[in-house]
Amino acid sequence: MHGAAPPSYSPFRLIVGRPEFALIGATFLWGGTFLIVHHAMRQSGPFFFVGLRFGTAALIALPFALPILRGTTAREWLAGGMIGLGIFGGYSLQSWGLRTIPSSTSAFITAAYVPLVPLFQWAILHRKPRLSSWAGVILAFAGLLLIAAPKDGLSLGRGEALTLISTFAIALEIIFISLWAGRVNVARVTLIQLSTASLLAFACMIPAGEAAPPFSWFVVVSACGLGLMTAVIQLVMNWAQQSVSATRATLIYAGEPVWAGLIGWIAGDRLPPLALLGGGLVVAAMIVSELRFDKKA
Repeated sequence: MHGAAPPSYSPFRLIVGRPEFALIGATFLWGGTFLIVHHAMRQSGPFFFVGLRFGTAALIALPFALPILRGTTAREWLAGGMIGLGIFGGYSLQSWGLRTIPSSTSAFITAAYVPLVPLFQWAILHRKPRLSSWAGVILAFAGLLLIAAPKDGLSLGRGEALTLISTFAIALEIIFISLWAGRVNVARVTLIQLSTASLLAFACMIPAGEAAPPFSWFVVVSACGLGLMTAVIQLVMNWAQQSVSATRATLIYAGEPVWAGLIGWIAGDRLPPLALLGGGLVVAAMIVSELRFDKKA
C-alpha cells in the first residue's frame, strides 16, 4: 500500500449544476418580458397590469401550496411578505417607467441592480463576495452597458428615475430570497409573495387614481401569460437559490439582456457589434465568477 497522494491543485474549477441551469432558463423567460410590458403599457396602467400579472401567477401556484398551507409558519409569512414587497416595488416602478421610455433604456437602467446585490449581500447577509465575484460583477455590468445603453445617452427623466428606484427593490428581492432560502417551504412562500405583490398593486390603484382599463385581449393575454412565466420563474428562483448564492444568481440574471437581444434578433432585430461584445462580456462574467483556486483531493 502506498501512502496518500499529495493534494493536487485545480486552478480552474467550473461548477455549474442543475440549480444554475434552472436559473439560466428562468432568465431566458425573464428576458422576453420587457418588450411585452412596454406594449401593454400603451393600453393599461402599471398597477392594474402588475396586479393581474401576479394575481394570475398566484392562482397558478395555489395548487402546489394548498395541501400544505395550514402548516404555514410566522417566518414564512414574513419571508413571503418581504419578498412580495420587493417584487411589487420592482415590477410596478419598472412598468410605470416603461410607459414613457423605450424597453432598451429600461433594460439598461435595470442592469444597475447587478452591482447592488453584492453590496446588499455584504450589508444584510454579512457575506463578503469573493474577488472573482467582484470581477464577474464588473464584467457583467460593463457588458450590460454595451448591450442595452441607448444611442443618445441617458437622461434622467421621470421614467428613468422610476426605473432606477426599481433596481433597489429588485436587488432586495434577490437578497430576501437568499436570506430565507433553505429555512422555509418553497411552495408556501412563493404563493404568499405572489399574492402580496398582486394585492399591493391592486390596492395602489386607488391612491394613484388609476382606473381599470377597457377590456383588451392583448392586455389580458399578456398579463396572464406573464403571470404563468412569473410563477415558473419565482418557483425556480426560490428552489435554486437554496444552493446558489445571491451574487452568483445575480451574475446569471445579468444574462437577461443577452436573451432579450436574441429574442429580438429572431423577431428581426440585428445586434450591433458593440452589443455582441457586451454579450461576450456577460458570458465571460459568468465563467470568471465560477473560477476557484482550491485543493482537489
